[in-house]
Amino acid sequence: MEQVLATTLRAAAPLVYAALAGVFAFRAGIFHLGLEGLMITGAFIAVAAGQAAGSALVGLLAAAAVCMVLSVLFWWVIGPLRADAIIAGLGLTSIGLGGTAYALTAIFDTRGTIFTEVVLPRPVRGVTEGWGVVVSESSILVWLMPVFVLASWVVLRRSRFGLRLAAVGEYPFAARSAGVDPSRMRLWALLIAGALCALAGAELSVGALRNFTENMTNGRGFIAFVAVIFGAWHPIGAAAAALFFGLADAVGTQSQINITEAVPREFVLMIPYVLTIAAVWLGGLWRRRSLEASAGYAELRAPDD
Repeated sequence: MEQVLATTLRAAAPLVYAALAGVFAFRAGIFHLGLEGLMITGAFIAVAAGQAAGSALVGLLAAAAVCMVLSVLFWWVIGPLRADAIIAGLGLTSIGLGGTAYALTAIFDTRGTIFTEVVLPRPVRGVTEGWGVVVSESSILVWLMPVFVLASWVVLRRSRFGLRLAAVGEYPFAARSAGVDPSRMRLWALLIAGALCALAGAELSVGALRNFTENMTNGRGFIAFVAVIFGAWHPIGAAAAALFFGLADAVGTQSQINITEAVPREFVLMIPYVLTIAAVWLGGLWRRRSLEASAGYAELRAPDD
């Protein structure tokens, strides 16, 4: 039980941070399908910069800076250039996956995996029995998950910034008439989303692990986007959905260790994704409504008045 909980927290942490990023973007009226690309970029930069500086915290800050720059590029493409946000997001994911694979070869002259000695701080060390496994194997970003979820809820639901962001996402024309610049609010939302995706990637590479592997996100950015939808684009709901998907991943991981050889390994690896599909299906039955592009998203493709 203790090992399952520890595995769940480690598996859910990147999903929670990426899901919060998706919530901020969705509140601004943007379907952010570039979460995967930002996550893999953050994971690579955290390892590369952290190893060069000898500090995981420096790598984390560098990852946040690079992901925020990519977020500005994403905003420029879907804002001033009027590109389709979904296609641009998929392009951002392709850039992240392909760019990190190329950088792995160009910088480290290798393919596959690079290892690093830097790791994010762990508040508790050396406890390896009972419930101590849960705390000793968790990085500081796992401990800070509740703080980020609560802070996101306060910002989005109990602040003037959150109110303006919701207005921009739901009805930007009214927001503009009230003196709010929708383009600027979307930029802020994407910058926050970029920083959160950097945290997600860094937790994956220098938090739970000590290496970077080509395509190590393995679709987690898209699962995080599903968590945004399943959580009704609410920060707490999205975090809860991410924890559920983390539990599914943990069940798959533990099953590989404990299951007999009679069950094919491929079936075990399918568990997280089957549970994800089932959760989305059940969520659709429960809500009884389809997702439609918001007015904010529609405005991104509309010509200027």
